[in-house]
Amino acid sequence: MTQVGSVVPKRKQTRWPLERVLFALAGTMVLLSGLLAAVVSPWFLLLTAFVGLNQWMFVVFGACPASLVLSRLGVASSCR
Repeated sequence: MTQVGSVVPKRKQTRWPLERVLFALAGTMVLLSGLLAAVVSPWFLLLTAFVGLNQWMFVVFGACPASLVLSRLGVASSCR
């Protein structure tokens, strides 16, 4: 039961920052490539290496191909 006059505050809908989206995307791709390497072919481990290379590109240069695409889609960075 709700009390008369009680106000339930609405939750502010927050969007994930670019860094969090990149982390989730990289984790998903690593898990997927590990599964594909175990089931289909070990050549899918090259996808894991590509993901790791892109993560290092983001660390060193502040941008990677995925971050450029996501920023154009409107995902904002929390570091700016």
